[in-house]
Amino acid sequence: MNIFVGSLPFSLEEAELKGFFEEYGEVTSARIITDKFSGRSKGFGFIEMPNAEEAQKAIEELNGAEVDGRTIVVNESIEKPKDGTRRPSGGGGGGFNRGGGGGGGFNRGGDRGGFNRGGGDRGGFNRGGGDRGTGRRSSY
Repeated sequence: MNIFVGSLPFSLEEAELKGFFEEYGEVTSARIITDKFSGRSKGFGFIEMPNAEEAQKAIEELNGAEVDGRTIVVNESIEKPKDGTRRPSGGGGGGFNRGGGGGGGFNRGGDRGGFNRGGGDRGGFNRGGGDRGTGRRSSY
């Protein structure tokens, strides 16, 4: 079973993380995710345990435990789908999408989605008036 471990202290080493879980059974791998540029821990990692019962016990016992003054989060890791999507979504677009139609948070020109301020089906900073094709604000 693959286990997600979050809110880790940035100083924690992989060997220490592995040690916490080895108290509950065999650990085949322990990985702390690091920033690819700085090499610094991102504060989360993954544990792989072959025995599901031991893994479940480790999750139950270690979730909410304190490590170096931080309360860690431990739960079963859900593998992301092969197509690259992480979870089901209700529409296209995304955060701070200022162009085109489609949904998503802070879409200022689309025809659906959160924080839509009108403007029909085209983008730019236009909020519902003037020439919609230029991408320039017509109301200042």
